[in-house]
Amino acid sequence: MANKPDEAAAAPKVGALPDVYRNYNFMLSSREMGDVRFTECFGLGVRIHPIRYRESGSGQIVRTLPGPVEYAEVTLRYGLTKTPALWDWLKEVLAGGTPRRNISIAMMDVKGTAEVLRWNLDNAWPCEWSGVSFDALGREVAIEELKLSFDTLTRA
Repeated sequence: MANKPDEAAAAPKVGALPDVYRNYNFMLSSREMGDVRFTECFGLGVRIHPIRYRESGSGQIVRTLPGPVEYAEVTLRYGLTKTPALWDWLKEVLAGGTPRRNISIAMMDVKGTAEVLRWNLDNAWPCEWSGVSFDALGREVAIEELKLSFDTLTRA
């Protein structure tokens, strides 16, 4: 049976290297803040803790089951601006609130115009902030860091 024309065009050629995405085109978006650009975003991850047990009658064999799921905190680094949106969000937590937001981290294509991948952080909230490092002899951009904690992670 012959392939349909559209299936043959979409199939990668044998021996061809896949076109991998670059890590420099990304943005963060939420309903409350809109689209925000950052200089760095790292720490995106998940860990499923193994539960180890010995099965009765199996001697010294240790088996594992999937246990609790733990999501890593995501760190956002950004150049300091007059826009107070992230600081205001942090102030809500400092005041005793838990202002959770659904955040998306979108990876853009090489041109930076079209989204190619998206990770959704559900019920995210700021859990740590680091201020600017001042240096009288420096010429670098003033960078702040904000860490986000969240409940679940999905890839869309």
